[in-house]
Amino acid sequence: MTISTSPTLREYAPLSSRPKNYSSPGCILIWRQGQLLVRRSEKLRQPYMPALESEVLLVECLKHSPVRLVRLDPDLEEAKLKLWADACAQAQKTVFLQVPPAVGLPSQSSPLGWQLKRLVDRTGAAVLLLLLSPLMLTLALLIYSQTPGPILFRQWRVGERGRLFQVLKFRTMVVGADRLHHQVMGGQTGLHKREDDPRITPLGRWLRKYSLDELPQLFNVLRGEMSLVGPRPWALYDAVRISLPGRQRLNATPGMTGAWQVGARSTLLDLDAVNRCDLEYLYNWSLWRDLKILLLTIPKVLSGFGAY
Repeated sequence: MTISTSPTLREYAPLSSRPKNYSSPGCILIWRQGQLLVRRSEKLRQPYMPALESEVLLVECLKHSPVRLVRLDPDLEEAKLKLWADACAQAQKTVFLQVPPAVGLPSQSSPLGWQLKRLVDRTGAAVLLLLLSPLMLTLALLIYSQTPGPILFRQWRVGERGRLFQVLKFRTMVVGADRLHHQVMGGQTGLHKREDDPRITPLGRWLRKYSLDELPQLFNVLRGEMSLVGPRPWALYDAVRISLPGRQRLNATPGMTGAWQVGARSTLLDLDAVNRCDLEYLYNWSLWRDLKILLLTIPKVLSGFGAY
């Protein structure tokens, strides 16, 4: 199988190479006990800092600063959020998206049950990685031989208490697809998902149909960044569009599968509706419900339900 750029995709390509002129509001930096708060500001109230526009300079500044962690205002432009997240990763600084506090989450209402869940997560991820390693190796070889570019795709997602982490997936799109994201998804008012997305490769479409592209997320679970079952892990471009009350959900640990995945998936793309589905799961969480969701996931995956 060989991959070629579709005519539809070529229509977007020239736009991605044009220089961008940023006329966005600035940001203000607030230092507080080893933390750096980066907030949106309608008017710059501090001298111009070149490091705020250059990832290389920002990385160097962070490396030589006493900052332990960085908190980002979700009202910042998505490009600025990604700039800071990438720089923090290179400078080995922890980075969070500022989210409002939440009450009633399982970790608060059922701490012992939640600790057991996290133990099951890591144990289950380790066992599944061992059992599925031949399949994952085969898929990696297919991607390497049939689609030019890296095998894995990394993308910033919002984790527990707003902590940003890079989710791992098998790459299903052409190289440079992220630069075309907003041109392809410009008309999407809900979740940024399109069945006719021209960036997806033929092999990638098959991987997505059976959710095989998500198997590397087992490493995220093993590292404690995700759970086997939980709310959808929001990408930055979706997280910044959530209403303020809905951002409370960003305190929860995201999961590889969950109530939305087995109940609606791509048939339900409204941001607030997906959020309500996730909150209902969290407020009514139990280990037995997690087990039920895991069992329901198997036939959904095998049937390709709502996957694209």
